[in-house]
Amino acid sequence: MSGSIILRSCARFSVPFTIPTKRRVLCSAVLQRYMSSKIPAVSYPNKENTSTPEQLGLDGWKITMKSSVQEEDVSTVSSNKDEDPLAAIRELVEMWRLLGKEVPEHISEEELKTAMECVSKSSKKKYLKYLYIKEKKKKAKQIKKEMKAATREKAVKEQLLETAKEDKQQNFLFLRLWDRNMDIAMGWKGAQAMQFGQPLVFDMDYDNYMKPKELQNTVSQLLESEGWNRRDVDPFHLYFCNLKTDGAYHKELVKRYGEKWDKLLLTATEKSHVDLFPKDSIIYLTADSPKVMTTFKHDKIYIVGSFVDKAMQTGTSLAKAKRLKLATECLPLDKYLQWDTGTKNLTLDQMIRILLCLKNTGSWEEALKFVPRRKHTGYMEISQHSQEFVNRLKNSKTFNSFPKGSLHTQKRWRK
Repeated sequence: MSGSIILRSCARFSVPFTIPTKRRVLCSAVLQRYMSSKIPAVSYPNKENTSTPEQLGLDGWKITMKSSVQEEDVSTVSSNKDEDPLAAIRELVEMWRLLGKEVPEHISEEELKTAMECVSKSSKKKYLKYLYIKEKKKKAKQIKKEMKAATREKAVKEQLLETAKEDKQQNFLFLRLWDRNMDIAMGWKGAQAMQFGQPLVFDMDYDNYMKPKELQNTVSQLLESEGWNRRDVDPFHLYFCNLKTDGAYHKELVKRYGEKWDKLLLTATEKSHVDLFPKDSIIYLTADSPKVMTTFKHDKIYIVGSFVDKAMQTGTSLAKAKRLKLATECLPLDKYLQWDTGTKNLTLDQMIRILLCLKNTGSWEEALKFVPRRKHTGYMEISQHSQEFVNRLKNSKTFNSFPKGSLHTQKRWRK
């Protein structure tokens, strides 16, 4: 006891001393043992001796990863708000795509601006979903188109193989006509019509009277009309008059025809038909004309207005013809057909088929077959009483006593 007291009293006045190296190592070893005894030991399983560890559920892993990605991306987007807003919305779209939401893979700058202008988050989601569905439909349409093209190409190859085999097995009496030969023949007919054929004019000065959809329908009818004329035995020389360069009609025609527009065997000009032909040889065909067409005149030039009139703007073409002081005529639909419902305006392809038939045959019965049956109930019939009266006159002596041309019997056709 006395020794310990002496040491304590001396320690108060002694200088601080350092622990020797060996003793310091021993103390650190004792401290490590003490700490290891307090912390519970973690057992690391051996791959060879232990069983398969318990796997984390896939759904739980997805939820955990999505929540972490959301937190990171939201913090990134919020930190980049001061930067370019288009870049921010693009990062937001990319984030939603990684999260599996319905957003488009490819988005343009204009679409990004539109999405940026959306006020709420739900409106952004709806707009991006709309773009996603649109892109999906476009992809499906493209795939379907490629499949059809592949099927068509395969069918053509099979057909060529079959025809080659048939040609080897059989000797034909007649020459086989291929599509290219038919195109060459129709091209020759079109070239002859441009030199010697009767002109038929389509007046293209009605683009201001139509809506874009009606103008597209008119161009579709013009394409069909040109096709029917090209395939006819004796085609017309077609004129597209008042066709303004870079106008609505011209743009739509170039869009539809493509490279074939410059190769068409027709005359397209900005000039009016009055500047190209004399007025006394022009007849403007319009359904509103009071004068009825009786026969087809081969020495006249017929004008057809390129006009789809869904708004029932009656008298438009008639007023234009009167301003130009041109003769007008209408088809004798009431004379030969039992008209049921609807207007007497026909489409451009129906008109050119009627005119081609009249030009080749001169028969109204054959020509008016191209009038849709939904508009009339059939041809006009002679009543039984009138037929008996005409037969009685023919058999009687009084029939021959009438002056020539004084008795007009009107022939009408049956259904």
